[in-house]
Amino acid sequence: MSLLNDALRAAEQRQDRPVASGVYAGGQSPVSNRRPVFLIVLVVLAIVIAGLGGYWLFSVDSSSAPAEPAEAARPVSSPAMVEPEPVQIQSSTPQTLASQNQAPEPLPPETTEPDITEPDTAEQVPAQTSPVSVAKREEVEPSSTETETQEAEPEQTAIADVKQVRETPAATDRSAARELEKLVAQGRITDAERRLAALIREQGAPRSRYVVARALLVDGKQDQALGWLPAEVTAQNPALRLLRARALHANNDLGAALNTLTSSIPPVGGHAEYRVTLATLLQQQGDSAEAARHWAALIAWDDSQAPWWVGLAIALETQGERAGAARAYRQAAELPGLPRSLADYVEQRLQALRAG
Repeated sequence: MSLLNDALRAAEQRQDRPVASGVYAGGQSPVSNRRPVFLIVLVVLAIVIAGLGGYWLFSVDSSSAPAEPAEAARPVSSPAMVEPEPVQIQSSTPQTLASQNQAPEPLPPETTEPDITEPDTAEQVPAQTSPVSVAKREEVEPSSTETETQEAEPEQTAIADVKQVRETPAATDRSAARELEKLVAQGRITDAERRLAALIREQGAPRSRYVVARALLVDGKQDQALGWLPAEVTAQNPALRLLRARALHANNDLGAALNTLTSSIPPVGGHAEYRVTLATLLQQQGDSAEAARHWAALIAWDDSQAPWWVGLAIALETQGERAGAARAYRQAAELPGLPRSLADYVEQRLQALRAG
């Protein structure tokens, strides 16, 4: 195409040249000057037509030519392989077509590259990695299973520590006491005693002892209850000591019951029932002064309990303090929560003291 452009440019330059002065002066005819230009244009047009025809023939031959067998039979190469250089198209001579139809010679075995698929995960080792390098890498980078195990070990250790803290004797006793309460509620007292017997082989189990002994005492089985309440166990526990005193009192052993209670008297706060039992048994024994002292301690701690005022009034009346007893009876009658039978007794004693 560059040649064609050059030829057209030259023709235009020739047409633009000024006419010689001889033409206007009556020199040669202009027809004689146009003939060379016309011939040049014809030559240029012939060259253009020849070039276009050759280009058209060339494009038709190349597009209609079948695909080379060698290209079709060649295996698909991996993305890493270098693309082959484009084949130069030669003229369609018989020798060239014959050479193109021949199958290419196979490559030597050492130059053939197999299809290598990209590994799905990073854990797969390439074929060219040596066993020594794999072993070194495994030493440096532990497997995911080992990593998970190492991460899980602190959690398991922490859980084990928590379990050790929760499984103290006191915690075991609390959980066992809840189980025993369920058995007692179901009337399975024998199963409860069997469970308690297994537990006291390992520890004192004061809560569990209290549940079973109290159930036996309510059922009127004070001897069985005393079997779970030995003196060496109750000496350090006020609640168990109170149960033992009640069991002894149920067996008509008032002296042993009082000895059990007075061996170690706890404070009123948190042990009001203990002091009420002690004051009542002291009153039964005839020790009114000591009984009045414990009733007074209870009222000083909480003066809203009407039965405690009745106990103090009885202790004072027994000692002959009629005025003090009358005031205590009146205080008990003014407070709510007094049982009907006890309220009737208070009214009778007040009338008796007024009649005097």
